[in-house]
Amino acid sequence: MLLAALLLLPVMSNHAAGTEAAAPRETLHKEETAMPEPGYLISFDDSDTGEWYVINDGVMGGISQSAIRTTEEGTGVFAGDLSLENNGGFASVRYLFKEPRNLAQATGIEVRVRGDGRTYQLRLRDDDRFDGAAFRASFETKKGEWTVVRIPFEEFVPTFRGRTLTNVPPLDREKIRQVGLMLADKNPGPFSLEIDWIRSRTDSTEI
Repeated sequence: MLLAALLLLPVMSNHAAGTEAAAPRETLHKEETAMPEPGYLISFDDSDTGEWYVINDGVMGGISQSAIRTTEEGTGVFAGDLSLENNGGFASVRYLFKEPRNLAQATGIEVRVRGDGRTYQLRLRDDDRFDGAAFRASFETKKGEWTVVRIPFEEFVPTFRGRTLTNVPPLDREKIRQVGLMLADKNPGPFSLEIDWIRSRTDSTEI
């Protein structure tokens, strides 16, 4: 079994929790076009047409809990409780785009967040699988403060279940299918990360 319980935002349609075989694996063939810069990938408004999934360490027998919700202010909050029990230690959410995003002209990703002082991971995938390699970059937060985190693409490292991978193809920036957030800092306890937006950036992108 690869998935823990899948939780979706209330405004999204529901998918049943289950194994990897139950996860959506559609292949999209629509024409892809480069996004204008800055290209908002996630903004928690009506323009977001993908779906959120919650994937915690239940895949390893863990008991960490998390969820993601929208606020009246139009932001998203990824929050829960991290546990190291039963070989656990991570909580994550990911957003599956209905259509691949072409970020070939971008130089990186930036995120506007208000955190709790913990270190989170931003994760990218160029397929619609719920297991397999993800490209990971870590970022720090300041407790109670809004900050804009800028991460160049070269800082994203291919990983699988916490291990760094070698001899794998680079991230296909023309076909970004998923953007995720993860907490796995080995510090048990409650956490909360508020997200204003996630967008692509070029060297000339302005706030």
